[in-house]
Amino acid sequence: MFVATKDKPLATTVTGSLPRPSWYTADLDGRSFSVAMADRTYREQYLDTVKTYITDQNRAGLDILVDGDAHFDNDVAGRSWFAYVLERLQGCCEPHMTHHSTAAARDKIPGDIMCEVVETRLPPCVRGKVDRGSLEYDKVWKAAQAMTTKPMKLGGISGGLVEGMLDNQHYKDRRDLIMDISTALNREYNALADAGCPVIQVEEPAIHGRVGIVDDPILTPEFYVDAFNQEVKSLRDKTEVWCHACWGSPYAQRVEHSDLSYERALPYLDQLDVDVLTFEAAENDGMDLEVIGRLVGKDKKVCIGVVSHRRLQVERPEDVAALVRKAIKYIEPERLVLSTDCGFGRDGMSRAHAFYKMVAIARGANIVRAELGLDEVPIPATNPAYALLPIA
Repeated sequence: MFVATKDKPLATTVTGSLPRPSWYTADLDGRSFSVAMADRTYREQYLDTVKTYITDQNRAGLDILVDGDAHFDNDVAGRSWFAYVLERLQGCCEPHMTHHSTAAARDKIPGDIMCEVVETRLPPCVRGKVDRGSLEYDKVWKAAQAMTTKPMKLGGISGGLVEGMLDNQHYKDRRDLIMDISTALNREYNALADAGCPVIQVEEPAIHGRVGIVDDPILTPEFYVDAFNQEVKSLRDKTEVWCHACWGSPYAQRVEHSDLSYERALPYLDQLDVDVLTFEAAENDGMDLEVIGRLVGKDKKVCIGVVSHRRLQVERPEDVAALVRKAIKYIEPERLVLSTDCGFGRDGMSRAHAFYKMVAIARGANIVRAELGLDEVPIPATNPAYALLPIA
């Protein structure tokens, strides 16, 4: 069900995470969101942070907003992307004091940045049946949506990715564990949709990072499609559902695959029960746009990254516009959404870099909107009346 992007060609947004303000020092520390919001210090810092994120996105002229993942803890390399869920699912216990056995060889080499990422992601144990816990996505979304009339998108990790971060000491079949996580998250996402959230974004379970790369006879792409569709079951009847696929983001690093094309995974991604599929396009200069336009069904919209979350260089609006023009050769403007390749991370770059990259998205979109005869979107950050320097 198209809600946030209905009748909005070239709608603009960002993926999710935004750099954390230096003064935001409070964390959930394993508490539920409701309990933490009874803590005066946490409540003040959290709400002020979300207000800051919303103000910046409004100044940048974005159409669909995010809460910047403000409910995640200030941990190493975005660990809370996993930990927020892992710490709150029933059946999961305290982290096991061993490192994940499936880490790649590169990730175990001291002196490599990914070694630091892996050594801080201690996997919680699974010692019982996994079920829904205290994620409270609906309350997290309400706190942000109450601050704006623009649609607020909320995102979360998928069961397929969560399972890969667990020390499974209960389930004999990994498929059963994934399906139980997916079922638990489905209940959480349905509560979020019932609360009125206009866009729910779920992270794709690394299908694109497995097809033709990892040969696993148990966790096949077909199974991941089934598990993902269980996770988003019934959501499209209530809200707009997005699936985000990217090539990695911890410390702004990408995974080490020599072939960063989505092409082999697209037949599977098109089977996902979603309204919008999102892809990296800025980092690879839109290398897959033609095949995406050809293989993604017309019942879905396509969201492409037009700025990089890995480069500090802020893209010029003209460069964003050039990538959008390239995209609309293969994807109709009314089906195209513009975003970032992935989240900016809570410590991946400065707030200034993130802000001006958001402005570049909106400015680039307006260039193409004008060329297509579409209404441009106001961008308060570009209004010369509010510039501190005199404008000739």
